[in-house]
Amino acid sequence: MTFVQKEMRPAGPVRINGRPYKCYHVDRAGHELEPEVVKAAEEFVDQLVPPLADDSPAGWIVIHRGDDTGAYLLVYTWAWDNVVETHTASAGQPVLGCPDSDPTHFVRNAQRFMGCVWELAVLEHERASFVRHVLAPDKPDLDAYLADLSPAGEVGR
Repeated sequence: MTFVQKEMRPAGPVRINGRPYKCYHVDRAGHELEPEVVKAAEEFVDQLVPPLADDSPAGWIVIHRGDDTGAYLLVYTWAWDNVVETHTASAGQPVLGCPDSDPTHFVRNAQRFMGCVWELAVLEHERASFVRHVLAPDKPDLDAYLADLSPAGEVGR
């Protein structure tokens, strides 16, 4: 497999089932996520969010459009104060259990994948941001964490 650079863009904050999440889009340069794929992911995402808990203050979401028919939805939620819980869904990727090649038809992933090289670039930023704003200070600043978005640009190298 040949590596292809992709683009990442912060897509703004959302609140799902009472918990704030940062959102990111990942796709190929010049091939931004289609609005219908984003809408389908937004309609499905609440099925991936774990129940609200005192030790689970926030998280981030990645919507990633593959180079073929696939689209991927990844929900990363902080749990136990310093652990990341991951839930994922795919659309348009029959090899992952999708019923068809429609990139708007999301289904939960049975596999235990936590992300590919492009999606994990966001994880690098989010880990450092959570330590900097929530774990390291004497008084955690969740608002500062939520405002600290990874900048738009190339991901993967």
